[in-house]
Amino acid sequence: MEYRIIDGAQNMKLEDIQRLLKMTYWADKRSPETVEKSVRNASCYGIFLEDVNKLVGFARVISDYATTFYLADVIIDPAYQRQGLGTALVSYVLSRPVYQGLRGILLTKNAHGLYRKFGFELNTERAMTR
Repeated sequence: MEYRIIDGAQNMKLEDIQRLLKMTYWADKRSPETVEKSVRNASCYGIFLEDVNKLVGFARVISDYATTFYLADVIIDPAYQRQGLGTALVSYVLSRPVYQGLRGILLTKNAHGLYRKFGFELNTERAMTR
């Protein structure tokens, strides 16, 4: 499986991001206008599969670049899950120099195992930090 990680929302189609977010329990009701505004005001990353010519993963980061970043909207298309793409995407995002030394925050109901691989610890039922 050949994939590439895309850096920047301007390098992805908004419709592809919306399609992925519609597959989630947390963003399935977001309007196209809200999705557009959220990606415009965050750092965005995607996973593009070359063989199917399709964006199959997405993540956003909101940060002040001095103290804290918030990892949000991490999604891998369910048809492509359990193939290491989520790990690859989160690894890429967290390896960016702009986030080094910053406190990371995220919310998740069911992906604690993924984020523990990267040093996040559960603080509440859904909140994780590192």
